[in-house]
Amino acid sequence: MESRESASRSKRSARGERPSRAAGGTEIISSEKISGWIIGRLPESWFEQAPTLTIDHDEILIIGRLAAPDLGDEVDPVAKAAAEAGRIERFREETREERMTIAREGQHHFGKIISWGAEIGGTKEIFTNLSIPVMTRLRQSERTVLDTLVDSGVARSRSDALAWCVKLVATNADEWLLKLRKAMESVETIRQQGPLA
Repeated sequence: MESRESASRSKRSARGERPSRAAGGTEIISSEKISGWIIGRLPESWFEQAPTLTIDHDEILIIGRLAAPDLGDEVDPVAKAAAEAGRIERFREETREERMTIAREGQHHFGKIISWGAEIGGTKEIFTNLSIPVMTRLRQSERTVLDTLVDSGVARSRSDALAWCVKLVATNADEWLLKLRKAMESVETIRQQGPLA
C-alpha cells in the first residue's frame, strides 16, 4: 500500500509540481531564477517593459504593460477605458497559444501554475488566476465578523467574506506587507548561501 508521502508525491508529479526541499534535500528555486527564465522566455514584442511577476507557493502571476492605443488629444475617459480594454482583449486572444506553451514549460520547470494579466493606463485585467481553498479555524468572534459581512450583503458567503477581509488588509497594510516580503527575500538569499545539508 502506498504511503501518504509517496501518494502526495505522485499527485504533485501528476500535476507537474516539484516538491520544494526546504526541510529535506530538494532544490529551492529562487524568485530571481524564475523571473530570469520568464523574462528571457517571453517575446520582446509583447510588453513595453519587463512584466511584473508575483510569485507564491502555488502560482506565478505575470502582468505585462501593453502599448496604449493612440486616440489623439482630449479623449473622453469612457472611450479611453474602452480602447484600453479592447487592446487587452486583442492581446489575450492573439497570444493565447504561445502563453499556454510558456505556461506549460514554466510549470514543468518550477512546479507552479503560471497565470497571466495585462495593463494599459488605468485598466488592468487578469486573464487566468488560481482560486485555492485555504483551510482555517476561526473562533466565534471571528466567524461573527464574516457572518456580519454576509448578512449585510457585502459578501455572498463566509468564503467570499474571508477573501474580502484579506483584500482589505492587503490594501491598508500595503507598505508593511512590502517590507515583510523584502525581509523574507533576504532570508531566502541568506539560506541559499548557507551550507548544503
